[in-house]
Amino acid sequence: MNVVSQKIVVENSLGLHMRPVARFVDLAKQFDSFIRVRKGDYIANGKDSMAMMLLEATKGTELELLAEGLDADRAIEALVKLVENKFGED
Repeated sequence: MNVVSQKIVVENSLGLHMRPVARFVDLAKQFDSFIRVRKGDYIANGKDSMAMMLLEATKGTELELLAEGLDADRAIEALVKLVENKFGED
């Protein structure tokens, strides 16, 4: 099983509020891989909106994206791009 991880920093001005979380979850669900997002000791299921909201990731928060599965490389690449593009905000 392919496991990929990458650290990212939330850069959009409002952080992970409902709209960016919805975009992240919608994109994560397009992949078969299991997607997790870590902030400190908390690990959220990247395909679960409520779990993602509990990250309470404001601007400047460092997160680690983790994907496990056959399309893990593509999943991480797409999710990192979404975050780097500030979820289409700003």
